[in-house]
Amino acid sequence: MKRKIAIAADHAGYEYKEIVKKYFSENFEIQDFGTFSTDSVDYPDFVHPAAVSIENGENELGILICGSGNGVQITANKHQKIRCALCWMPDIATLARQHNDANMISIPARFISKEIAIEIVDKFLSTDFEGGRHQNRVDKIAFC
Repeated sequence: MKRKIAIAADHAGYEYKEIVKKYFSENFEIQDFGTFSTDSVDYPDFVHPAAVSIENGENELGILICGSGNGVQITANKHQKIRCALCWMPDIATLARQHNDANMISIPARFISKEIAIEIVDKFLSTDFEGGRHQNRVDKIAFC
């Protein structure tokens, strides 16, 4: 059974979203929350539904893409059960999974190549949480 992945982007991330979707669709079931063109949009309209899909277990992990990666990351992290890491290089994605149990990543499309974006997503999707000493720290992230 294929792992379920949520993906969402704004207009600046649309092209990268389509590339990532195409590259990983053979091995993963990808639910696309939009946007569906390069027309200017408000990223929270797409990020919130993607984050909710992870919170409710509909999707296991999520990929968010915008120009800087910041807006989508900030929005996703408003959700109690989301740990979204801004990743601009593959090693950051690896550590986000291993040490922080990140369940979403954000990618800055205006600052990295398409090839690096693919590498980042590959590392994110293929790396597991190490647990151990990191589990206690992750357990302290949520603030009620």
